[in-house]
Amino acid sequence: MRILIVEDEPRIAEDVRQGLERAGYVADVVGDGEAAWFQAEVESYDAMVLDLGLPRLDGLSVLKKLRATDKPLPVLILTARDGWRERVEGIDAGADDYLVKPFRMEELVARLRAILRRSAGHASPVLKAGPVELDTRTREVGVEGRPMSLTALEYRLLAFLLHRQGQVVPPGELLDHLYDSGTEREANAIEALLTRLRRKLGVPLIETRRGHGYIIPADSEAS
Repeated sequence: MRILIVEDEPRIAEDVRQGLERAGYVADVVGDGEAAWFQAEVESYDAMVLDLGLPRLDGLSVLKKLRATDKPLPVLILTARDGWRERVEGIDAGADDYLVKPFRMEELVARLRAILRRSAGHASPVLKAGPVELDTRTREVGVEGRPMSLTALEYRLLAFLLHRQGQVVPPGELLDHLYDSGTEREANAIEALLTRLRRKLGVPLIETRRGHGYIIPADSEAS
C-alpha cells in the first residue's frame, strides 16, 4: 500500500519513510503543503502522514482542501503542538488520527495500520479470505495454517487486494498503489507478479475479470 509523507524536516521525513518501508509500505515524501496538495491530486495513495507545521501551505489547510473535494484519503496528522485545541481542530477538519512529536515509529505504524483497516471496513488486524490469513501487524501470511514466505511486492499485492476484498481492482490502480512515484512501471508487471503469487498460495483466491481487473470475492470466508 502506498503512503504520502508530508514533512518539512528531512531527518524526520527520512525516518518515517524508512520505518514505513520496513513495515511493508511504499512511501513518497514531499516537504511542503502545496507539493502535498499537488501530489494528492495527481497520484493515488492509500493514506497520508501529514505534518501541520509546513511551509507554503500549512497542514491544516491541506487537510481542509482534501476534505472539501470529498477525497476519502485517510490522514494521520503529525505535529509538535501538544495543545488539545489543535488536536480538536485537526480532528474536526477531517483527520483520522493524531500523533504528537516526538513519537515512536512503532506507534506511528500501528496507528496508520489501524486507520487503513478502518477505512477498508475491517475490524480485525488479521485479514482473511478462504484459507488465506494475513496479519497486518506481523506481515505473516498463512494458507490453511501453513506459513507462507512472500516477497515484499507479493505481500503488498495480497494485502492491497485483501483490503479491497469484494472490489474489482484495475491493473493501473494496482500499479499506482504498489510502486512509488520514482519507479518505472510496466503494464505486464502486475500479471507476472500475480502469477507468482497465485503459484505460491496454491489456492484459487484471486480471480481475473477480463477487461476489468482482479478481485478477491467478498463471498470468501472473510473477517
